[in-house]
Amino acid sequence: MSTIAVGAAGGRSEARARATGVAFIALGVLIAWLFGAGSAGDGSAAFGLNGTDQFAELPTLTLPASGTGYLLGFIAMFLGGIQLARGFEGRTLLVLGVVVGCFVFAFLTWAARGSSLNLFGMLQSTLLRSIPLTLGALSGLLCERCGVINIAIEGMMLTAAFMGVIVGSATENLTMGIVGGAGAGALLGGALALLAIRYRVDQIVAGTVLNIFALGMTSYLTARILVDYPDLNSPGTFSPVSIPLLSKIPLLGPLLFRNNIFVFITFALVALVWVGLFRTRWGLRVRAVGEHPKAADTVGINVLRVRYRNVILGGAVAGIAGAYLTLGSVGRFDQNMTAGKGFIALAAMIFGRWNPIGAFGAALVFGFADSLQNKLAILNVPIPSEFLAMAPYLATILVVAGVVGRARPPAADGQPYVKE
Repeated sequence: MSTIAVGAAGGRSEARARATGVAFIALGVLIAWLFGAGSAGDGSAAFGLNGTDQFAELPTLTLPASGTGYLLGFIAMFLGGIQLARGFEGRTLLVLGVVVGCFVFAFLTWAARGSSLNLFGMLQSTLLRSIPLTLGALSGLLCERCGVINIAIEGMMLTAAFMGVIVGSATENLTMGIVGGAGAGALLGGALALLAIRYRVDQIVAGTVLNIFALGMTSYLTARILVDYPDLNSPGTFSPVSIPLLSKIPLLGPLLFRNNIFVFITFALVALVWVGLFRTRWGLRVRAVGEHPKAADTVGINVLRVRYRNVILGGAVAGIAGAYLTLGSVGRFDQNMTAGKGFIALAAMIFGRWNPIGAFGAALVFGFADSLQNKLAILNVPIPSEFLAMAPYLATILVVAGVVGRARPPAADGQPYVKE
């Protein structure tokens, strides 16, 4: 029986590898047809690469639109051929990223043909728009790695955005605003933990209830407090911080090392959560509780305490994400300003396969799609921007459906634990 099962699994794996190779080739043909042949006779595309105050100015990158489309299409088809012939084993997702990157860059070249596009500005916008999504994904990851589904990220972010702007305005201290936002998120995280762990309420229902509560509460308090006291809704925003020397590196310096404090907090949290989960005893215990809580309990791990701690910590991280929306971006609170970002963060977490680095990469994809809509309006591209906003969601569906390997959540995710 085990031999049959292994054979069946191997057959499914080979079929998936072949389907992936065919998809790569088909995408390469599509690139060559749409953006290679579709750009014939339309000249070149110019890409600006310069930020502000860097060591040296980079020359404008000028590429032939048609030739670039054909070249990138050929690269995608070549990678598809290798996938069909022998596969990429554990590097399939990396190759998928390369193929998708070929498609995206070919599209940008086609869109900017005969004109110019500030590539640095687009990359910077992509990074900034991905920050709340990355932090929200880390929040969901911290919760789900210990077996608790966190649907309430949206509500945590919204409440923290409101609390951050109130505390920041009242104290005239933006750092205290971050602390207030993190505290509000942690408080809702504690409520979710109490409902899901102590009272064993269905975790999806508990998260939905908290989202509805957060939306109603912030809307009511906005109408009763912020409208009457506008001074409590004007905390300002964090100014960009430059890291000496590193911020002057061409292209990467202004992009990565000259930003507001939330960007650096996000970089630090991605690294800390990855190291914590996969290189420390704490992370081993968290993953054990998320995979097999009964076995973890038998070796002396306090399952309920680990879950309480992680859900509250996840709430605090979601609170920092909410504080970014006000203190790091627009400088004021508006009703329902999260606009579904908490749910997009959950999709980024799944897309990233419950891995902090993968979640960050997925958040960048969503941030890029959001940024691209604005750029296309400037370039007058004859494609509705709403169609482009669908691309990351379609990619998420493909990954979750198992086209390039199944996205498997922790085994005990969503299952309440009752100590016997």
